[in-house]
Amino acid sequence: MNISARNQFSGTVASLQAGAVNAEVIVDLGGGTQLAAIITNASVQSLGLAAGKPVVALVKASSILLMTDGGGFKLSARNCLAGTVKQVRDGAVNAEVVLALPGGTEVVAIVTQESVASLGLKAGVAATAVIKASAVILGVQG
Repeated sequence: MNISARNQFSGTVASLQAGAVNAEVIVDLGGGTQLAAIITNASVQSLGLAAGKPVVALVKASSILLMTDGGGFKLSARNCLAGTVKQVRDGAVNAEVVLALPGGTEVVAIVTQESVASLGLKAGVAATAVIKASAVILGVQG
């Protein structure tokens, strides 16, 4: 698949909880990392999702927020993936930040240069990728 989303995570459906309109799908990415996605029940059916089914989870780099200190706050975003900054690629306005998670998965985020400076983002710094479950798109082999 050729797609512009920088984050393409392969995994398996760990669990599925259907609601009235939407379903929560938990994707096991391996290494202890899980990603929650909220998709419509119609999408669950059309993709044939069930526990154990292989899926790919897509997240645009611009949909990922980074934080270095939660300050004791609880967030409504379902996905808070803690890791270590692996690389920062500076641009004129924005930077691409690669975050390595403990299990080996990498998350790419696009943030402003101002955020890189204010958060002190550089290789080796602990950071957390914050991803809303509604920003995760799921796909299956067709």
